[in-house]
Order: sequence, then structure tokens, then C-alpha cells
Amino acid sequence: MCSTSPNMAAKTKDLGNGFYDVGVAAPISNHRGTVATEVDGRNVVLSLIMDNRGGYALLMIDAETGKAQQFPIPFENVKGDSPYASLLSSANKFYTHYGDYFVEFDPAKPGFTFSAKTFPQMSMGMTEDDNGVIWSVSYPDSGVVAFDPKAREFRDFGSVHEENWQQYQRHMAADDAGWIYFGLGMTATQIVALDPTTSKSKALIPDAERGKTSAYVYRDKDGKVYGQAIKDESPWYELYKGVARKLEKHTPNPKPIITGSQALRHSDFPDGKKLGNLNFIERELEVVDPKTSSAKTVTFDYTSEGAILMGVNLAPDGTIYGGTAFPMRSYTYDPKTDTMENRASYGQWNTITTIKDKIFVGGYGAGFLLEWDPSKPWVPTVIGNAGSNPLFHTQVTPTIHRPHALLALADESMVIMGGTPQYGYTGGGLLFWDRKATTQTLLQDTDVIPDQSTFALEELPDGKILGGTTTSAGSGGEKKATEAELYIMDIASKKVEWHEAVIPGTQSYVDFHKRPDGLIYGIADRKTLFLFDPAKRAVVHQEPVPEEFGITVSEQGPRVFAQAPDKLYVFCEHAIAAVDPETHKLSLVAKSPVELKSGGPYHDGRLYFGTSSHVGYYQTGTGKSESPEK
Repeated sequence: MCSTSPNMAAKTKDLGNGFYDVGVAAPISNHRGTVATEVDGRNVVLSLIMDNRGGYALLMIDAETGKAQQFPIPFENVKGDSPYASLLSSANKFYTHYGDYFVEFDPAKPGFTFSAKTFPQMSMGMTEDDNGVIWSVSYPDSGVVAFDPKAREFRDFGSVHEENWQQYQRHMAADDAGWIYFGLGMTATQIVALDPTTSKSKALIPDAERGKTSAYVYRDKDGKVYGQAIKDESPWYELYKGVARKLEKHTPNPKPIITGSQALRHSDFPDGKKLGNLNFIERELEVVDPKTSSAKTVTFDYTSEGAILMGVNLAPDGTIYGGTAFPMRSYTYDPKTDTMENRASYGQWNTITTIKDKIFVGGYGAGFLLEWDPSKPWVPTVIGNAGSNPLFHTQVTPTIHRPHALLALADESMVIMGGTPQYGYTGGGLLFWDRKATTQTLLQDTDVIPDQSTFALEELPDGKILGGTTTSAGSGGEKKATEAELYIMDIASKKVEWHEAVIPGTQSYVDFHKRPDGLIYGIADRKTLFLFDPAKRAVVHQEPVPEEFGITVSEQGPRVFAQAPDKLYVFCEHAIAAVDPETHKLSLVAKSPVELKSGGPYHDGRLYFGTSSHVGYYQTGTGKSESPEK
């Protein structure tokens, strides 16, 4: 299948007040749980789908004809959540739980037939007990709910287990005595048992056996539940009636239950056929018949508002490019032709920098670093393939799993990357990539600022860098630091020479911009503009971002500042502002008719930005381009 979309006319739209929308970067949705089943003797596919809004619909596709029916979710997804778990029951009903709502879909109707508001927020694990009751356990505080489809009774137990970090529960099971069990992570694994008759729960794994991942449980055909503190590494426990008994050995014999994470893909139709390729990009579905070794492909369609836009950047040839998430795509917008193209990318492009005609990408997951030459043909990235373009250099998880900062040194010798660590970890390090030697030096958080991660980077004179940290841990990790800091590091020695919490109470230093005189503008907690003097190692000016502008833009590799020939711009959620170089105060340039999510570059009189799934720009009135060429 083709992984690159054809060029599409972007059809730039005037949003008013100087703002323009050039279109959706990647008009594609992503499945978040897919099952093959049947209704009235016909094979159908049920797929939960998400775009930049989160989970917005269930798609039901006739596997023989491709005819698709799209069912909007029966609640307002105000949190923008997406499914992280789903279940096809023994009664052929499909369940999921996210955005504080538990829902049932009946393909025989077809439609959603039950919805209930729950303790926050989204299910990470689901199961069905021997009485056909559907159970769900939710992130971030182990909220448990139960739904009896026969009696149409719903029960919300609220939070049943406490930790001082956000809990991920990837596996859930019920024994034949009615007890419920779930395994959780990420900071420290645990298996929790819940007695539904008393609503009381208890932790079963000793602290000495807990590790940084997710605990595992499953229901066996013998009626009991079995689990491990660390899947495939720890000893087995037999779990029954709330009691855990450690075993010397165990051979699993799981009871079939069709459930799983957002990656759930149950491919077996009841008649023996199998769901083959399901392509939401090409909108094609394949059914394979093992009896005849034949396959049939049909096309289907659905509506989408596009994948999440991760960033907006300027390529050496004057095109605008970046990445999207769910699905992971790379897009290119050509202002000269007003066309947009997207193609499959390696991972999620969080943060980007350029050295002459080369583009470097720091991405999620696994904290990878790519090098792309856009003047040459695109060759899909494969680890170990030197002919790939973008070329894979390295990945540095768990030290950095989710990059937030990427700095190219002025002498072009090195790229430096910072970000938060792997799930369950606290404190991210720094990657130094030597371009000439193609070697890396990796520092841990203990070599920089312990229990913190680098969120912003800027180059200073005399071989030094300025770093700004965040106290946020990796996903599911324990937050330990109380204040973010600025630090100065010597590049050659990799030693921190100075660090300080310069603005008390700050949790994240979001972005930097270096002035010609060497002073550094920065953003603290998306709400404070400050000016830092590296020579004095002090903040010499600070002021709040005006409330009417909104907080500054975010995304995982934020780009708050944009330098134009005549002024320095700042992107806020509701406005574009400019910094007075003398007073350092922010003034309004223009209120935005759309909510700005990510900042971008200045190019030919335009300030580019991202909003949800769309690329847009603000026409500054200076520069060469005043309107898209037709």
C-alpha cells in the first residue's frame, strides 16, 4: 500500500483579522480498538476511532461490501480523551470507557445502547465475569465500575487504590468466586484485589517485589486468576477469593476474553474468516478466507477532522512541515502552490531543529533522533538502514522517552536533546550527538538536575548552554521536585556550573529565545515572560502574560517565540503578541479567531502556527507574500 498521500489543494481560507487556515495536515483518523464479529450472519468490523478531538465515533463496517456506518459517541468528550481499553462481550456487545463515561454499543441494533458518567477518567483495563458483568478500571486513580447488561444496572466503586502518582492498569480479571483483580504501574507495580460485596480492596504484592512497569493478571480456565508483579519476570501468584499464593511454577491456560488496550485487534470472524489489512489511510479492508487461501479487499469511508498536529516548522526550501500523532505522519505544505502532502513517519515528531539543509527530529516513543535531508527522496526510516531518509541515529529511552527540547549548536558540530523519561521514571537526562563522529554522550538526570527533566535549551557563549527544567515525571512517574530550575552547563566537560530556581514556584521553563545582545527571553509555566542575563545569572525582568491573551502555546516541543526582521513575536492560545525590546512588555498584535496550539516560524511575511489538526498563518503585512499563489 502507498504510505504517501497525493498533493492536495489546501484551499486556504480567510479566518478574519489577518488569520488564514491552509488546511488539515493529515485528514486521517486512528483506530483505538477493533474487533471482528457478526450480525445476522454477516461479518462486520467494529472500530473505535479518534482524531484531534479524541475518541469521537465508532465505525461499523460490513466486511463483505465495505458499507460503513459511523456512530457518534453518546457523550460530550470535553476532556479530549480516547479509548485505552475496550471489550467485546460474550453477548456480542462492544464496550469502552473514557472521558469519564462508560458506554455499550450493540451492533445488532445498531447503535450505542448505554452510557453512564463515572469516576474519572479512562479505562486502562476491562474484563467480563462469569455472570456476564462488564468491569472496568480507570486511570489515573484506579476507579472501578461494573455494568450488568441483563439487569441494566451500573455501579461505580470510585477509587479503590491510592498512590501519589498516576496509575496505569493494563490488565483486569475476575475469579469464579466474584473477586476482581487488576495489575497496575508504572512507578511501582501492584496487584489489587476488590471484593464487590463489601467494596473493600487490598494490595497483594510486597513492596520488595514491585518494579517499574505494569503488573499482569489473567483469568484461567480453572476459575482462578493468576498474576505476576512484573510480567514474564516475576514469580506467579495464584489469586483466589482475595488471597495471593506464590507458586514455584505455573502453566497458563487462559479463559478467552476479547479485550485489550487501544491496540486491541481481534481478527477472527465467527465463520472462520479473518480480518486482514485494515487501512484507515487508504480506507481499505481485507478479509482472508483460510479455507480457500483467498482474500477480498473492499473500500470504506468515514469522516475525520484530522490527526493531532504536533508542530510547525520551516524547511530549507521554504516549505512548511512537521508531524502529526495518531496516526504518526509527516506533512509538508507548499505556500507557492497552496498544496499539502502527508506520509507515514517514524514515530511522533516532538521537536525539530535545522542545520543548513539538514533537519533533525527528536521523537516519541523511545527518545529517538533522526536526520532528514528534504532535498533527497524520502526513504522510510528503518533502524540499521543507512539509506533511510530520514536516517535513524539513536534512541535513548529510558533516560529520554518523550523529547521536549532540541538544540543545534552554532558551529554545526552537535545536536543536544532533552526531555522526560520512560513511563514510571522520574528525571530525564541529556543527549549530546556528535555529528562528525556520529557518536553520543548520554547524561542522566543525576548529572544535570536530579529528579527533573530538561524542557528548554539555548546556546550561550564560550561553549556553554542554558537549560530550563520541568518537575514533571515520565508518564505514570512520581513527581519529586518542588520547583523547576535554570542551569548553565559547560559542553566540553558536561558539568553543571550553576543552577537555581530563579522564579519561585515555577514547575516548567517552557521555551527560550536569545537576543542579539546575549540576554535570554523565557517563558515560565506558560504564564510568565522573563528576561535572563547569563552573565549575572539572574532574571532581570519578568511580567505575567496578559490574561486576555491566554497562556502560551504548548505541545510537546513548544515553539512560543518567532523572530521576524522587525520584531519578536509570542504565540498565546488566544492571541499573537510582540515583545518590546526596550521595556520587554508584551503588546497585542492580533486576537486569534481560533485557539492556537503550537507556534511556528516567520516566513515571507507570515507567522505560521498549528491549531488542533490545521496549519495556519497570520499575515503580518511585511515580507514578500500577501496571499497564497493560485
